[in-house]
Amino acid sequence: MKKLLAMSMTLMMAVGISSNVVASPEADKAAWDNHYKQRFPGVPADDYINGVYAIDKVGRENWEAIEEFPPYEPFIDAGEEMWNTPFANGKGYKDCFPKGPAIAQNYPHWDKEKGMVMTLALALNNCREANGEKPLKYKKGSINNILSYVAYQSRGNKINVVIPKDDPRAMEAYEDGKKFYYTRRGQLNFSCASCHIQNAGNVLRTEVLGPAKGQISHFPVYRSKWGTVGTLHRRFTGCNKQVRAAPFKAQGKEYRNLEYFLSYQSNGLELNGPGARK
Repeated sequence: MKKLLAMSMTLMMAVGISSNVVASPEADKAAWDNHYKQRFPGVPADDYINGVYAIDKVGRENWEAIEEFPPYEPFIDAGEEMWNTPFANGKGYKDCFPKGPAIAQNYPHWDKEKGMVMTLALALNNCREANGEKPLKYKKGSINNILSYVAYQSRGNKINVVIPKDDPRAMEAYEDGKKFYYTRRGQLNFSCASCHIQNAGNVLRTEVLGPAKGQISHFPVYRSKWGTVGTLHRRFTGCNKQVRAAPFKAQGKEYRNLEYFLSYQSNGLELNGPGARK
């Protein structure tokens, strides 16, 4: 732990990015791509959709065995039923998303009318509320069923997060997410980047730290630790707790902006959710 903390002191130098430096999103992504290319020269760029298993050969063998009988399949089936079941007013998700369930690649996106980052989970709940239904909880429960189904239907589509240049508020949201990612917090004084950029590939408490690139491509995720499927914001909450920092509200501004920034860094990669992890 002490070694990891010491190494994190040189984090910004490792990728040439500072949370206090305003660089273009394109430059940020180029720096990330170059960092991982140098750190893991044998890993193909498109393999990062597999998260830590892109760099952990032993863990990958176990993961591939699990994927033969995926533990998230029942959640996909339950989500399909939700998608096809009308609300009490006779309408359903199909009416809110007429192009079908393969829409995960369109989120998160900047909603100019609302002046905020719109995530898939938030859009699904907005659909429910607009039709007189109660919103789903954002970390556990049925939200993961519908998200799993949409993720599965979206497999193979490429992440395409856009930062519109005609609305400075979008860039502000991106920069807020970037600042969050590089800001140290909690009693351990770690940032997200401490583990997933500088120390990606290193071992912490028997766990290989995964790279940030591609990290969002396989959510929602079934974790053996949870015994169920959980959302990306549930994972954000867990990370904050692990560094002994107070977590933020799921689907609150902080985590939505963080998702916006983090997703942009994986632009061009294919979606392959839902996933399975330890």
